[in-house]
Amino acid sequence: MPIPHRRIRGKIHYTSDKPDRKGVERGREYFTMTVHGDGRRTLRAYTEIDDAPNVMRDVILSLGADWKPQDCFVRLSVGDALMGSSWFQFTANEAICEGYTINEGRISQRYPLREPLAGFGTHPIAADAWLTSVVDHSKGPSRGTYPNVLMCSLDHRGATGPFIVRHPVGVKLSFIGKERITVKAGTFDALHFRYSETADANAETRNEPGKHPPYDLWCTDDGDRVFLLAYVTGYMMTRYELTEYERIEAAP
Repeated sequence: MPIPHRRIRGKIHYTSDKPDRKGVERGREYFTMTVHGDGRRTLRAYTEIDDAPNVMRDVILSLGADWKPQDCFVRLSVGDALMGSSWFQFTANEAICEGYTINEGRISQRYPLREPLAGFGTHPIAADAWLTSVVDHSKGPSRGTYPNVLMCSLDHRGATGPFIVRHPVGVKLSFIGKERITVKAGTFDALHFRYSETADANAETRNEPGKHPPYDLWCTDDGDRVFLLAYVTGYMMTRYELTEYERIEAAP
């Protein structure tokens, strides 16, 4: 039977860059992307962070053909215990959340929007690559702050919530340029971006909203923004790499 959508599957390896743990595995992420014929796309991601308290996250995130978020589901466990589970919907003038968290109990949020939301941060690394769509990289290297973005958690590991929160300083994101890079999954034409909320990453030693250390990320330059490689400096000192990649094109 014809398959009217293309599918992309991958695995991301999380390792430490700290001197005493260089190259030690600290987590992993499995993801599947579905891209429909009209440009709508859905990411299904399962992530594990082993560092105590360990974090497990299930995310289903759907975007329109314009890369703007339409709906999302996030389920979060911390320390092998449920932290929360929430469903999100985004319209032209409102962000909606219905959920339950251990700390807040039953939640129902209605967040007014002046315009359709540009992006929604959900914390899987594959989703971080999709969030770079807020940048128009066609004009070459750039640097900007993007306030029209909401998050499901401001914790640097995404280990709180999930519920609607606005980033305190806006997403600071730079487009560095186009490069060709090789990772364990293969060699790809890539787009290089940098998330940067603080100028002096080495001075940051706390998980503090608005002060995430610089985070360099590469994704594919093929219109799908599949995550390839990333590293975070400062107190985090972590590295992420695509180790498995499969692409199944739509069948006529």
